[in-house]
Amino acid sequence: MLVIDDDGEKRGVLSRYDALQLAQTEGLDLVEVAPQASPPVVKLMDYGKFKYQEQKKAAEARKKQKVIEVKEIKMRPAIDDHDYDTKMKAIKRFFEEGDKVKITLRFKGREMQHSQLGMEVLQKVKKDLEPISKIELEPRFEGRQMIMIMAPR
Repeated sequence: MLVIDDDGEKRGVLSRYDALQLAQTEGLDLVEVAPQASPPVVKLMDYGKFKYQEQKKAAEARKKQKVIEVKEIKMRPAIDDHDYDTKMKAIKRFFEEGDKVKITLRFKGREMQHSQLGMEVLQKVKKDLEPISKIELEPRFEGRQMIMIMAPR
């Protein structure tokens, strides 16, 4: 076995018994790094400390990653201009934060007969947000509501 100490220096080729003796005298663990190599490579290290450092690195990586959320904006087919502008500001803020947006258009009562009005509203949203977003789910009906999902570019 090719033995490497905890500083990364080669100690030479030793038998298994000698390598275990060396690890015991130094108070370290003998860890097999490359079993397929010829001769197999083993390393002297404090395995508990190594596992702890790996765990810390994994936790740090998880902390830095951004979880993408899907925010929902609800509208009506007969939405007023000011309400529409307010919703658009909220959608743009969600895109800046890196979140996806699900736009839900609810129909009540006889509004279902005029589904083209809802489609016009969603097409207007699509056109207004075209430079900063992409469509993940085209507008479609789900019961009494029409949905569309958009994501930031």
